[in-house]
Amino acid sequence: MVVRDIMSGKLITISPEENTAFAARLLYRYNIGALPVCTGDGRLRGMVTDRDIVLRCIAPGEEPEDTRVSHIMTRKVFTVGASDPIEKAADIMAKEKIRRLPVEEKGQLIGMVSLGDISRIKGCATEAGETLGEISENIRKLY
Repeated sequence: MVVRDIMSGKLITISPEENTAFAARLLYRYNIGALPVCTGDGRLRGMVTDRDIVLRCIAPGEEPEDTRVSHIMTRKVFTVGASDPIEKAADIMAKEKIRRLPVEEKGQLIGMVSLGDISRIKGCATEAGETLGEISENIRKLY
């Protein structure tokens, strides 16, 4: 089974030029935790999460209406190919401690795959649990 088989092709993206308040409204409206940041040609430039908004905009006292997404987004984004095996996506998530991966094909963003997507596959629940354990490792160290 490959990533294309389980990814979500329904994408909500945002431009790097939009403001942070708009990003927050999109996250709220679609009940999602991350938005791929793409240029007009569909090229992935970063990701913006609810955490990015809080830590890089709200907490430092920036104005969300005046702060561009490009100013707070995470620029180093890990991706996976649509024809890559699901295990590769799980390995990247575990190694980089992330729960979502953009899926690219020929340099274009075509979908997203999440840890939840992997956990719903028969026979992959154990691998998803192990991946989540590795992602959460730093949290356990705090307590």
